[in-house]
Amino acid sequence: MAKATTKAKKTDVADEAASASKQIDARIAELGDWRGATLARIRKLIKEADPDVVEEWKWRGVPVWEHAGIICTGETYKAVVKMTFAKGAALQDPTGLFNSSLEGNVRRAIDIHEGEAIDEEALKALILAAVELNLSVQTSRSGRSRKKA
Repeated sequence: MAKATTKAKKTDVADEAASASKQIDARIAELGDWRGATLARIRKLIKEADPDVVEEWKWRGVPVWEHAGIICTGETYKAVVKMTFAKGAALQDPTGLFNSSLEGNVRRAIDIHEGEAIDEEALKALILAAVELNLSVQTSRSGRSRKKA
């Protein structure tokens, strides 16, 4: 019986991920302009940087990419596509991609305007750094819980 439950849980997670991916597909198609193309490009770069990324659909329609925690979101506004990195303030940004939410203690964002180029290699490096940070925090937390036991 436990195997059936485990299999059902894995299927539920896979179904949720497929549903989130479909919702992101729909958002890109719905936008139908430079914002949709930019969101699609960002999504492709995230997946290239981290093939194990999980796509989520949260907060009434925000694409979210996760790996051991939130990496970033992809919000679309009238004049900007915004990538918000959940723990961006803790990341090194040697090429200066972060250009928004710079005053916060935790998050950092990249605002991409129509016609702006994306430094693809720098963005991939930032995504990988965010994944590494999430994994290190996860490892640190699991190490603490082992020490308590």
